[in-house]
Amino acid sequence: MKIVYCIPAMANSGGMERVLSCKANYLVSLGYEVHIITSDQMGRSVFFPLDPRIQLHDLGINHEVTNGSLWQKILQFPLKRWRHEKALRALLFKLRADVVISMFGLESSFLPRIEDGSRKILEYHFSKLKRLQYNRKGFWRKLDLWYTKQDEQIVLLYDDFVVLTEEDRQLWGDLPNIHVIPNPLPFESDEVSICEAKRIIAAGRYNYQKNFEELIEIWAQIAPQHPDWRLDIYGDGEERTNLQRQIDQGTVPNICLQRPTKDMPQVYLQSSLYVMTSHYEGLPMVLLEAQTMGLPIVAYACQCGPRDIITHGEDGYIIEPHDKDSFCQALLRLMKDEELRKRMGVKAKVASKRYTLESVMEQWIKLLTK
Repeated sequence: MKIVYCIPAMANSGGMERVLSCKANYLVSLGYEVHIITSDQMGRSVFFPLDPRIQLHDLGINHEVTNGSLWQKILQFPLKRWRHEKALRALLFKLRADVVISMFGLESSFLPRIEDGSRKILEYHFSKLKRLQYNRKGFWRKLDLWYTKQDEQIVLLYDDFVVLTEEDRQLWGDLPNIHVIPNPLPFESDEVSICEAKRIIAAGRYNYQKNFEELIEIWAQIAPQHPDWRLDIYGDGEERTNLQRQIDQGTVPNICLQRPTKDMPQVYLQSSLYVMTSHYEGLPMVLLEAQTMGLPIVAYACQCGPRDIITHGEDGYIIEPHDKDSFCQALLRLMKDEELRKRMGVKAKVASKRYTLESVMEQWIKLLTK
């Protein structure tokens, strides 16, 4: 079977790129022919390792590279979108895949009308309400509502539509083509953290979604009480400068914005707690990773993911979004009680077994071969 994935780029260190690399590597190891088509790779190296048998194609559209004012960028968009569809159509007719899977990039709106003979599958790695959770006002709010309505129409055009959680499935409603397949663990480990290091970690892109500014505010309340603990936030992105300014101006101690690393298992092993304050998610890979490394988690109950992953009071704590006081209390409870951390860490490891690569890919292979 020949499978093609479409994604903006494989140069980023995000969860979607990590998941795709795991799934593609697994499928090609079973004898599937796998291609990955990008539109905005821009000559950058692939961040996560890919099996050399996986074939990469970049269309060179570079949607993110535009010149001039905002309105000039808006005017350039239709031309780039037209070039994108034309180039993708030509490549798909050349490849003649059995299945083409969109990761809900810009191609998602026109991929179904490319009649190359393939089945079309759409993956959604966020919550349906992602756009509305930007909390923008006025014209931009109306635009987000319009895009959300467009998404509802787009998903119906596909042979199959895959979401990550039961919570998100309920938001989409009773669609005839919808399936729930969670992301797999990107790695498994026999080693687990002993939860004795006085270090807390978070990871993700420095952007609005991850809401790290609120995590820094929470840490600013906790750090003076526990100068022997530290918080490391691994990632990069457009908000790095603002986050660093927030740390510097608030003189927040024992916190560091760390660059992305390909050796996250070691980072987890050298830590005792994982924290997440996201505005929204799909199925946060970092929570699955933290669990398989035996870390208890404190996370906001954003849509979607945390409620599917964490059992409150068993392997971590789920806090209502923006309840910083309760977040502080849960975090302090775990920081002060090493035995509690260790008990929750053991339960976290057990919970992670639901997301092994084999069990998740069994569901994907069933869908691909039906």
